[in-house]
Amino acid sequence: MTKKLEISAGQVPEVGASQIALLEKLCNAVAVSGDEHEVRQIVLEEIKLIADEVRVDALGNVLATRFGRGENRVRVMLAAHMDEIGFMIVKKHDEGLFEFERVGGVDERQLPGKSVMVGREHRPGVIGAKPIHMTTADERKKKIEVSSLRIDLGPEIGDQVKPGDRAGFATRFEVLGPSLRAKALDDRLGVATLIELLKHAPDQIDLLAAFTVQEEVGLRGARVAAYALDPDMAVAVDATPAYDLPHWDEDDENDRFNTRLDAGPAVYVMDSATIPDRRLVNWLVETAAQEGIPCQLRQPGGGGTDAGAIHKTRAGIPSVSVSVPIRYAHTAASIARLDDWANSLRLLHSALSRVTPGLLAGERRD
Repeated sequence: MTKKLEISAGQVPEVGASQIALLEKLCNAVAVSGDEHEVRQIVLEEIKLIADEVRVDALGNVLATRFGRGENRVRVMLAAHMDEIGFMIVKKHDEGLFEFERVGGVDERQLPGKSVMVGREHRPGVIGAKPIHMTTADERKKKIEVSSLRIDLGPEIGDQVKPGDRAGFATRFEVLGPSLRAKALDDRLGVATLIELLKHAPDQIDLLAAFTVQEEVGLRGARVAAYALDPDMAVAVDATPAYDLPHWDEDDENDRFNTRLDAGPAVYVMDSATIPDRRLVNWLVETAAQEGIPCQLRQPGGGGTDAGAIHKTRAGIPSVSVSVPIRYAHTAASIARLDDWANSLRLLHSALSRVTPGLLAGERRD
């Protein structure tokens, strides 16, 4: 593909009105794992005049390359997943009621009463459960199982829905002062960031952008994308849960947080799927210090990103993750700070501008 639009590589990307509008469009789209069509179309429209090469692979990943200039360019892969958690319709009952299964890590405790959108036509529905007035004391002590819930679309709309259709939360994007509220900030924040980085890619590297599918159900798209792109190094750009709320039953401060809002992008040192390359961790942390960009180390713990699949591809790919902290991940509405997103974009662009062949020279030391 011929590049049709030139944007200065030296220009530092910022988060402004147009970037927020793009994030809103991405968040309001429904792209439950395995049906990422809506987000994929937005991505393709945004990057078609920017990238030198764009293709959609067999799984549905969008793979875009922007070539740099000069010799000995490092091939840097950035990955952000397009999919979100949600539901799949599995069985129809009378009166437009449907059984469903969870797709990805959905917490069933918070499902009753949530509005959803079903199918690519965004047909409105609600997740119904027995009202509290009709439950017994024993029932109120137990967790509500997904098998006892139904998506209620009503008889007329229900005739247009079939098993296999996806459903996602219906929460609309909003800017609330310094905060962003939306479904699927995990990982539309990463997708929007990657689009901006592709537009402002530094000249001394080849930037390989992978907008991946099916991350929420096993990092499937990233494995295929990494094999195809064959990078020298990789960065997964994602969102991560912020465990930074106060202790409800204690007066002391929560000192067990993994990340917190208002502390900048989170650089991973370990998660359940990856132990990042220490050279890349240092590269990011040192860049933040030199540029005066706030950042935090994501404390070791559960969860994972596309890096979990990328680093095991081919003969091994040095990988690291950078995430925007968000509260209430994998629920109908998450909260992020606008400044944390802006600083994540600044950190990644500044770090990419510092990539040289020497970054990965020598033995890996952990």
